[in-house]
Amino acid sequence: MGDQTQSKIINDPVYGFITIPRNIIFGIIEHPYFQRLRRIKQLGLTHLVYPGALHTRFHHALGTIFLMKQAVDVLRSKGHEITPTEEKGVTLAILMHDIGHGPYSHTLEKCLIDDLSHENLSMLIMEKLNKAFDNDLELPIRIFKDEYKKHFLHQLVASQLDVDRLDYLKRDSFFTGVAEGVINAERIIKMLNIHDDRLVVDAKGIYSIEKFLVARRLMYWQVYYHKAVLSAEYMLTMILQRAKILASQGEKLFATPAFSLFLNNNIKFRDFQENPQILEIFAQLDDFDIFTSIKQWCSHRDKALSFLSKGLVNRQLFRVKIQNEPFNNEVVQNIKEGIQRYFNMKDDEVGHLIVEDTLRNDAYITERDNIKLLYKNGELLDVAKASDHLDIVGLSKPVTKYVLCYPKVLEDES
Repeated sequence: MGDQTQSKIINDPVYGFITIPRNIIFGIIEHPYFQRLRRIKQLGLTHLVYPGALHTRFHHALGTIFLMKQAVDVLRSKGHEITPTEEKGVTLAILMHDIGHGPYSHTLEKCLIDDLSHENLSMLIMEKLNKAFDNDLELPIRIFKDEYKKHFLHQLVASQLDVDRLDYLKRDSFFTGVAEGVINAERIIKMLNIHDDRLVVDAKGIYSIEKFLVARRLMYWQVYYHKAVLSAEYMLTMILQRAKILASQGEKLFATPAFSLFLNNNIKFRDFQENPQILEIFAQLDDFDIFTSIKQWCSHRDKALSFLSKGLVNRQLFRVKIQNEPFNNEVVQNIKEGIQRYFNMKDDEVGHLIVEDTLRNDAYITERDNIKLLYKNGELLDVAKASDHLDIVGLSKPVTKYVLCYPKVLEDES
């Protein structure tokens, strides 16, 4: 790709200038599979609550390679060997970690493909790109799958203190304007170290880690699990579920060609593995395919589909209630009966307009790949045990809440 010493400079609103070497890293960024991430919003429908949250998976991926460069430089400065080949490998692994995301990020995983995981799709896409780039992605793939001899490289890509989380917290906070999510990613990276082939944090960085964990918990409740954000995401899910049912009944629904394949067929993950053409079609699918179709469905004769579609397009969102205990069965049944009367629906159709769900907020999981502090005497201690901040102990305990989502029109009628 020309002179390998040259580099590409991109101006990022969060970090300033990001330097991208004109080698395979730039080649992957230029590839249509990666460019698709420009058309997938990082936070899905969160912009309906925080209007600035229009940043994309593309933004996020570039941010992670900026932070990865910093992390590699810090670890090298502390005497840990990371070869140029390994640096390129871990950079490519983090660059492509989200390349398998579908439209509106996680929503497609729930609706259009039964057993879809964006991690599995990322793996399929990486393997396909590996062939296109003369097997130069074998090391990034091994690092991504944690099959490389240096485990800490995988932890930089996927762990409870990876550069993925460091970027999305800082970036999501920046674009939403939610100050509670601000973290000092640069300070955290300066405190990274390696002990017995695992990523650790120098003990003096404990307060930055505490702030990181608290910020993560707050961002979940204030942004990712915000009531109106949940409402919009549930409505999108209900729209796609209703559309899938209508399509299975022979209804001809407007859809872009790429979207049509997944709307009109029961595609499973194994189909991707058996038919390479499906992956090619998936790689054409983005937010615009879904929303263009939903705009058309606003005038569909199916009352539920049109009601949901108009509500999402015009931001007439459903009511969302969140509480610490499961909802009373009688309350839920009354809402279902109200939906049935208002929309003149059959019993088995009522579920398309109501959602019962549980939310789980795991700011920090002590049982899995936990964050260890490294003291000068060589002692390692879990951050939750080392912290004198009571909140950290609480953050290590998962919080579960119960959600009920249904049309506000039922309240207007009562």
